[in-house]
Amino acid sequence: MPRLLPVLLAVSLALLPSPLLAAGKSFSGDYSLSFLGIPVAKATFDSSYEGNSYVVKGKVSSAGLAAFFDDTRGTISSRGSFGDGRTKPRAFRADYVSGKVSSLVAVGFSGDRVVSTEVVPAPRKRGKTWIPLGANDLRGVADPIAATVIRAPSLDKVCGRTVKIYDGELRADLRLTEVSRKTMSVKGFAGETVTCRMGFQPVSGYRTDKKALTFLRDRSRIMVTFAPLGKTGIYAPIYATVSTQIGTITVKARRFEAID
Repeated sequence: MPRLLPVLLAVSLALLPSPLLAAGKSFSGDYSLSFLGIPVAKATFDSSYEGNSYVVKGKVSSAGLAAFFDDTRGTISSRGSFGDGRTKPRAFRADYVSGKVSSLVAVGFSGDRVVSTEVVPAPRKRGKTWIPLGANDLRGVADPIAATVIRAPSLDKVCGRTVKIYDGELRADLRLTEVSRKTMSVKGFAGETVTCRMGFQPVSGYRTDKKALTFLRDRSRIMVTFAPLGKTGIYAPIYATVSTQIGTITVKARRFEAID
């Protein structure tokens, strides 16, 4: 579960402030993650910024029956800025403890490329089916939190794009295609949203014989619903479903609001 959480959060739990807001503005959100209707994880994200810079900090943990079998707790942070029409991350870090096992993923950025990656425990020895990272694969990528924050002039421009993501090992493309519009409401938000189908295409940093990734690429139905953060021009996910080989994962925002 620790290695899967950053990817799932990237698909569905991002909450990021906009540099267009007044100085000192912050947002906070609570999320639940369920599998086949059974609660398995929860998360809280707080975000703030100064000028064009952003900072996002989150706490995640297993919940419900899952906590009895896999007691996982962790923190996630992402910081960076907006510029050149896109999110420009500077640092991403995810720390998890599952039982007695600790894990860490830390990614550093400079300019438009990744300059450092730390993964603990160290990845296992690569086999013949491993696709290594290419020379230009780590240019213009976003971390798992920043990757799903969309800056767009209007709701109809949120989808219809490809987002490059790097989680410390896997480099993949997330291709968004609009599916529907609807009105939703949660604590702190009520209004129109847009749902995108998210195509998952692994690029490098993975094994071609890994069945879970093959399923996500070829058969999974990933649906992400984006909501606007006020009138900032920033859109963040408040609802998502991801079909897997053994069932559907659902993520819901329980709270999505400005806190000052």
